[in-house]
Amino acid sequence: MSLYTPDRLEPSDETDAHDIDETGAVDRAPGRPTVTVVVPAMNEAKNLPHVAARMPADIDEIVFVDGHSVDDTVAVARSLWPDAKFVTQSRKGKGNALACGFRVATSDIVVMIDADGSTDPAEIPLFVGALVAGADFAKGTRFADGGGSSDITFSRKLGNKALNAIVNLKFGAAFSDLCYGYNAFWRHHVQVMALPAVEATEAQWGDGFEIETLINVRVANAGLKITEVPSFEQDRIHGESNLNAVRDGLRVLRTIRSEQRTTATHLSPAPVPQG
Repeated sequence: MSLYTPDRLEPSDETDAHDIDETGAVDRAPGRPTVTVVVPAMNEAKNLPHVAARMPADIDEIVFVDGHSVDDTVAVARSLWPDAKFVTQSRKGKGNALACGFRVATSDIVVMIDADGSTDPAEIPLFVGALVAGADFAKGTRFADGGGSSDITFSRKLGNKALNAIVNLKFGAAFSDLCYGYNAFWRHHVQVMALPAVEATEAQWGDGFEIETLINVRVANAGLKITEVPSFEQDRIHGESNLNAVRDGLRVLRTIRSEQRTTATHLSPAPVPQG
């Protein structure tokens, strides 16, 4: 599969034949933007082979951010992506890991995914397509036609819906899935997010799972064009999530309350799924 052939159905750990020329190099469409995928991971050694098998063959750069894993996560990642950039996050938490990854990304487009197999790398072409079509920020949503989840619980769904309503009212946005972490954006918009400095030694607000809400609110507040992209969230394959619905839900609520509305935003409807 490639960046222009999204595949939601058939897992594959092989590059499609039409993506390879006679020298063995992966073809890249002339003039297309380059793409970096940032993969934050902590103790995800067993899940990484599945993630790698679903990754489009012509991704330009993988940035792998290790969260001080105590299993074979880094060794497995190096075997799967020997040409990737490897970073150890400077503090703890998903937010800090993403900030560390965004800092070293060099492509035109940055995609943020999870390492537990819940976000499908084969959907990356849908996000890239939304950006190429004119969006500044491609926001994954489980609640549009073509999206869904086999993982979200009823209580988390209700909580997400309530938080969505608060953000949409306060910031004039129209998010359908505030707390989903599968997103992509043009790299020059990182500055709008104003993420906590990675050099700080003390824990910072934005280091945890509230990062997704913080990014979404600040992107909306900046008036960037946001397009929602339908995405299907799978169950985590191995291990247990570090997410705590109550604790992290309260952190999300605090994030919403602390951010001030500065401008209206434009949110485009979700595109029709491809593939």
